Amino acid sequence: MLNLDLPWLQAPLADALARARSHALLVQGPAGVGQLELAVALAQSWLCEAAAAGQPACRQCPGCRLFASGTHPDFQLLLPEALEAPARESLGLPFEEPDAKAGKAKPSREIKVEAVRQLLAFAQATSARGQAKVAVIFPAEALNGVAANALLKTLEEPAGLLRFVLASHDGAALLPTIRSRCQPLPLALPARDAALAWLASRGVDGAEGLLAATGGRPQQALAWAEAGLSDAAWQAVPKRVARGEVAALADLAPPRAIDALQRLCHDLLRRCHGQPGQFFAPASLPTPRRAAPLLAWEAELRRAARHAEHPLNAGLWIEALVAQAQAAIAAAR
Repeated sequence: MLNLDLPWLQAPLADALARARSHALLVQGPAGVGQLELAVALAQSWLCEAAAAGQPACRQCPGCRLFASGTHPDFQLLLPEALEAPARESLGLPFEEPDAKAGKAKPSREIKVEAVRQLLAFAQATSARGQAKVAVIFPAEALNGVAANALLKTLEEPAGLLRFVLASHDGAALLPTIRSRCQPLPLALPARDAALAWLASRGVDGAEGLLAATGGRPQQALAWAEAGLSDAAWQAVPKRVARGEVAALADLAPPRAIDALQRLCHDLLRRCHGQPGQFFAPASLPTPRRAAPLLAWEAELRRAARHAEHPLNAGLWIEALVAQAQAAIAAAR
């Protein structure tokens, strides 16, 4: 069953259906607010065989049933290998588990030119059901340079009734030639009350704290909760790190550990300049007095983030990060 039930997307979907004039749209906004879901909802609406033009999908017609089952012949969803399973699972679409015997190469986080060439073959075929044909690409910034260039001509002059929806967390990372061929559709953070109500309906405890921890991104807050991170554990991170407790971050993958420390550094800098923290509750944060050590730590975290996906030894690397954080917080006091 296709899962597109994010209530804060109803207004952006109606707006997009009403004012979309281009054959290529770029849905862009912060991660964790539903860019992929909005892109897929647009695709389903365009392929619906019962809804009037400019109206959301009926979800009942043969086209909608094919779409919900993941077997619509006129729809293509292009994802990096590393996101294929989680993205399709979050949408409620079927996916094939990779063959364990096929090789041990790490799934790529890029969309490669081979995948784009397959998409172009789909683009050149005739529509199977006589409606539009729709391709969704997510995240669009994952297109590597060769893949993006291979897409340009078709993106500019699509055949027949072909439409594209590119969904992005970082529109600035796209090639200017890609952006210039798309009509932008900005997607903002949902209203706090709507996000909290949605998280509560998913049974998330401490939703208010987790929503703040993720910068107002409800999907990210839900993912953190499902990964076992509670609001209490999150609020304990600053003081545990200040004491040098490696266990505060030991259960996190290196990219997540860096992300947590960057949020902590951000909040400490805000407090140093008399502003409230953004990601942690006030009672959870130490009170720094000197910004210079925190600024130096921030620069070190940016450098570390470049290697977060490939640390030589994740355990030792996190120990070093915690020691660095402890020293910076102590110096800031």
